[in-house]
Amino acid sequence: MKHFPTFAAIINFMKKIFCIAFLLTLALAGCKEENTTKAAITTETKAVTNAVTHSSGLEIYRHDGYTIVKVTHPWPDAKEAFTYVMQKKNGIIPDSLKSHTIIQVPLKTVVVTSTTHIPSLEMLGEENTLVGFPDMNFISSEKTRARVNAGKVKEVGKNEQLNTEVVLDLNPDALVGFSITSHNKTMDNLMQSGMKVLYNGDWNEQSPLGKAEWIKFFGALYDKEAKADELFAQIENDYNDALALVKKATAKPTVFCGAIFQNQWYMPQGGSWGALFLKDAGANYLWADSEGTGSLSLSLETVLDKAENADVWIGPSQYTSLKEMTDANPHYAQFKAFKNKQVYSSSNKKGKTGGIIYYELANNRPDLVLKDLIAILHPELMPGYQLQFFERLK
Repeated sequence: MKHFPTFAAIINFMKKIFCIAFLLTLALAGCKEENTTKAAITTETKAVTNAVTHSSGLEIYRHDGYTIVKVTHPWPDAKEAFTYVMQKKNGIIPDSLKSHTIIQVPLKTVVVTSTTHIPSLEMLGEENTLVGFPDMNFISSEKTRARVNAGKVKEVGKNEQLNTEVVLDLNPDALVGFSITSHNKTMDNLMQSGMKVLYNGDWNEQSPLGKAEWIKFFGALYDKEAKADELFAQIENDYNDALALVKKATAKPTVFCGAIFQNQWYMPQGGSWGALFLKDAGANYLWADSEGTGSLSLSLETVLDKAENADVWIGPSQYTSLKEMTDANPHYAQFKAFKNKQVYSSSNKKGKTGGIIYYELANNRPDLVLKDLIAILHPELMPGYQLQFFERLK
C-alpha cells in the first residue's frame, strides 16, 4: 500500500526548497554584484585611452569630471597595484570607483617625499603647495629652497621613517610617498589615520622618457593635465631631436661607469636607466649586454681587465676630483680614461645645502641628460655646449 505524504510534510518540503532557492539567489546576486563592480571598473579604465605612452608603471584615464590614476609598479616585484580617483570640482564619481582613494583636485597643500617630485611641482607652477618634506638639505632647487628658508616647508622626518605626528599636524590634502617593499608601517599608519597617501613609482622606471612622463601623475593632482602633457611633449620632442643628432656620429667611444664601494665595483646593468642613456647617446658601453635593471657587483680586477683602455669614464661614484679618486684607491690611475682626464661626474654640481642637482632634476629632464652625454662622447656634434649636470674632473 502506497503512503502519500501528509499536507504538513509537503509544506516542510516546500519551505526547504524555498530556503535553498533563496540562499542560491543571494549567492548569485553577490557574485553578480562583485562581477558587475569589476566590470564597471574595467569599463571605466577601458572606455578611454591611457594618456601614458612611455611609463611602464603608470596608467591615466581621463573622464568628464574625474581622472583615474593607476600605479601598477609602486616598488620592485610589486604584486599590488593602486587606483586613485582624482575628483574635479562638481565631478560625479561612479559607484564602482568609490572604494578607491578619492582625491579632491586641485590640491591646495601637499607633502612629497623625494627630491624627484619637486621639479614636477615647479614645472607645473605648484611649488607653493608644498608644506612638508623629509631631509630638506637634499633639496637643490633655488626656488623651493627659498620657501624652505622662509619656514614655509616643514621638516617631516626621514623618507620611510616620517614623523607621523608632524605630517598629521600639517594635514595636507595628500602625501605623495614611495616604498621599496609592500611593508611600510609609516604609510600604513598614516592611511589608517585618514591621510590621503599616494604611492609614486617613478623611481622604478628604466626608460628615460618613462621616468619623465610621471609629470602627468602630478598634472592629475593639480587638474593641470593639459599643462603636464604640453611639458612632457616638449621634453619628448627635444629628446628625440637629440637622438636624431646621435645618428650623425662617426664613432662609438667605449665607456664604463661606477667606482669601488666596500671592496666591490658597482656598474649599471645593461637594462638600467643609466645604461639606456648611454645607448641612446651612441656609446659602446662595455657592460651593455649584462641582463638586469639594477647594478652589477664586480671586482676591481674584472673591471680593469675589461675597461683599462676604455675611452670615457662616467659617474665615478661620489668623487669630485682625480686626486680624491687616487687618494681613495691608487689603482684608479691605471685606467686610460683617468690618464687622459676623460672622467666625468655629476657630484660637483650641488645645491646650497649639498643636494646633488642631478639626483633631483635628471628624472624630469632626460633631454638635458642625453645632451650632456652626447656633448661628452661626441663633442663635434655639440660645439660650445655647456654641460648641465656633468663636469670633467680635474
